[in-house]
Amino acid sequence: MFSPSQEELCALNKEPVKYGELVVLGYNGSLPNGDRGRRKSRFALYKRSKASGVKPSTVHVISTPQASKLTSLPVTECLGASSGHQPSIPEVRRNAISSKGHHSISYTLSRSQTVIVEYIHDKDTDMFQVGRSTESPIDFVVTDTISGNQNNDETQITQSTISRFACRIVCDRNPPYTARIFAAGFDSSKNIFLGEKAAKWKNPDGHMDGLTTNGVLVMHPKGGFTEESKPGVWREISVCGDVYTLRETRSAQQRGKLVENETNILQDGSLIDLCGATLLWRTADGLLHTPTQKHIEALRQEINAARPQCPVGLNTLAFPSINRKDVVEEKQPWAYLSCGHVHGYHNWGHRSDTEANERECPMCRTVGPYVPLWLGCEAGFYVDAGPPTHAFTPCGHVCSEKSAKYWSQIPLPHGTHAFHPACPFCATQLSGEHNCVKLIFQGPID
Repeated sequence: MFSPSQEELCALNKEPVKYGELVVLGYNGSLPNGDRGRRKSRFALYKRSKASGVKPSTVHVISTPQASKLTSLPVTECLGASSGHQPSIPEVRRNAISSKGHHSISYTLSRSQTVIVEYIHDKDTDMFQVGRSTESPIDFVVTDTISGNQNNDETQITQSTISRFACRIVCDRNPPYTARIFAAGFDSSKNIFLGEKAAKWKNPDGHMDGLTTNGVLVMHPKGGFTEESKPGVWREISVCGDVYTLRETRSAQQRGKLVENETNILQDGSLIDLCGATLLWRTADGLLHTPTQKHIEALRQEINAARPQCPVGLNTLAFPSINRKDVVEEKQPWAYLSCGHVHGYHNWGHRSDTEANERECPMCRTVGPYVPLWLGCEAGFYVDAGPPTHAFTPCGHVCSEKSAKYWSQIPLPHGTHAFHPACPFCATQLSGEHNCVKLIFQGPID
């Protein structure tokens, strides 16, 4: 029997082929100010109507003896030809490559020498770019994630550590639609500049490569993105897509060691860290096997239909609708995160004036954080379709047991050299004995 391919099915339904989706950790399904334009909490990569990929071609070495004398000028303005006129980098680039419409990567080796690698059109791939810049070459605009969803645009702009042109993802236009990640993105002049201070080198085979200032880190989970998944090892991806061990700090000059048996191919569940925001890659096939928003809504209704009650006030509790996930409601369930007992809101049990959130559970006398519970709404973070039985500590986001335990084990990059587990729904650093707790609901007495 004839079995049409995904591409043929999409053609029949007039739907584009989906390569996969990028989901930003910390926003639980949507940005605080709403998903608008190219800035959103998730971004789907579809096959383009025309191929947009590029591949390396000609290498040009630019030597400029006079440039070393122009010490008062920025490096990017000192690279010129051996004449009285000192052209800027864009001028040198235009003169060096065969077509001004081509992309290129410029490696500044010194004030007097630059290597420019020309890139030409690749009919077999599509390229997507991610970064903080709102310029047109960026397909997905990402800004620094503020822990706990406390959005502050001014703070993000002035203190951002995400590169304006952070990385690019190149997808094969033919099955199996393999996606590869590379550090750095091409700017509005179709160029990537690696300045004199950037980590860069010539490989034994002669091709140039380098790292961006704060690096692009990738972690591939062991066993894919399933119930049995385990965290992998964080690596750094170079501009040309090679895999390296991590530098001592994010911006250290010395690169890590080449990991020859690993690749830059993204897998379902791969994490991409841009030093300020972490993205989850989900393949199109992986998304077909993951819970949907409708499934999560059904789980919410199911748990509410069981009419859980506060064991003290005996009032019925209910998780608020997904559309009201940031507003604490009267029937909202609260929990003591040290023991997992679920209650309605009450104002007793304080043990200290200094620790306002430390309460004593009236059921078991355990002291710990007492917080409202929130359903994890971003379906892409679930490794299974199990019921919402566990809560992350100390934020109170609720999801399935296996999803909670998976994310509780993952050390996410934080700052320039720290790693710690965080809630995928709000990016809050996890704490407590196991980073999550099993919830203990009391059913109705009648």
